[in-house]
Amino acid sequence: MKITKVETFHCDAGWRPWTFIKISTNEGLIGWSECSDSHGSPRGIEGVVKDLTPFLIDQDPRLVEKLYWNLYSRTRQSPGSIIQKAIGGIENALLDIKAKALGVSVYELFGGAVREKIPLYWSHFATSRVRDAAAIGKPQMKSLDELKELIKEVKSSGFRVIKPKVAFFGDKPEIYMAGFAKSDGWPELNVDQAKLKLIDQWAGALRDAAGEDIDIILDLNFNFKTEGYIKIGRMLEKYNLMWLELDSYDPDALRLIRDSVKIPIASGEDLYGARQYRPYLERHAMDIVISNPTWNGFIRTKEIAAMAELQEMNFAPHNHNGHLATFISAQLCAVIPNLRIMELDVEDVPWREELFTNLPKIENGFMEVPKGPGWGTEVREEALAKYKWPK
Repeated sequence: MKITKVETFHCDAGWRPWTFIKISTNEGLIGWSECSDSHGSPRGIEGVVKDLTPFLIDQDPRLVEKLYWNLYSRTRQSPGSIIQKAIGGIENALLDIKAKALGVSVYELFGGAVREKIPLYWSHFATSRVRDAAAIGKPQMKSLDELKELIKEVKSSGFRVIKPKVAFFGDKPEIYMAGFAKSDGWPELNVDQAKLKLIDQWAGALRDAAGEDIDIILDLNFNFKTEGYIKIGRMLEKYNLMWLELDSYDPDALRLIRDSVKIPIASGEDLYGARQYRPYLERHAMDIVISNPTWNGFIRTKEIAAMAELQEMNFAPHNHNGHLATFISAQLCAVIPNLRIMELDVEDVPWREELFTNLPKIENGFMEVPKGPGWGTEVREEALAKYKWPK
């Protein structure tokens, strides 16, 4: 079997595009993966894939490790980020082919599933209603009073864990994203008394609406510095959060935050490769390790989860894109023993269901481990063309 073609596709997904890689072979088997880059450079991923394609053409796609290490070696001077997302996407498309060639699910290549159902949390809860209401076909959330109605939807769906970002309400409701230059406070990323008050109001309203039946995760992303995270974390201890999620490129700073706050800390979604994770895990800088299997690649992410297991730490995959990404994350969750919970965007663009041949089977906040062959779903190219990005 030989690789004959490597293609990249982008699909409109509202506030971001979704990016897919398709690898074709001379025997008709096709491998798919998703490696969507929400805030950075989808065209950058496409460019890297094009640059790496000559090292893939006419190669046997089943030699996944050999091809991965060749691509890694060719890009050794530029590790991480867009390079890693492209290589991770290629790796996952190769795994899809290998599993299909054997007629099994990808998780069967790694010893089989340790669980049949995967616990889920509702990611971007309320976030999409504030920021992307038109894209998901929902009315915009304009006040804290509307949280109780949203929580009713969560409870009726069977979900018991939600993860919002920080929302501010005033003349114009917004999701606070200073770390991505989308809110005031950039580039300093300081927190003042006014912001502390608004964050406290938001967290208090969430807990009041959710009661004690729903667990809450609050995602702060890169929006503050170490000092700010500590102030916010201490202030939020009274709300009994499941975890506080934040990003830091300094393992010592993250460990300082963890030592200073009585809320479990989750982090890591923007780290790449075992080497970047190693100093964080050695310092026990977080309680829950997060990694994205569509960026790091399935095999590398499984390695990171195994490193976390050695440190008595649980793992939660970063997953907030299309259903193919969800199937990849679910197959990873099927084989790791130290799973905490899996992320899922419940609300998204209305055409998400059109894009994939099979959809996740979800009931009462749990997803059934998908059956193969391969990832268990493929991308419909006619739908990709219909919702192409950019338009």
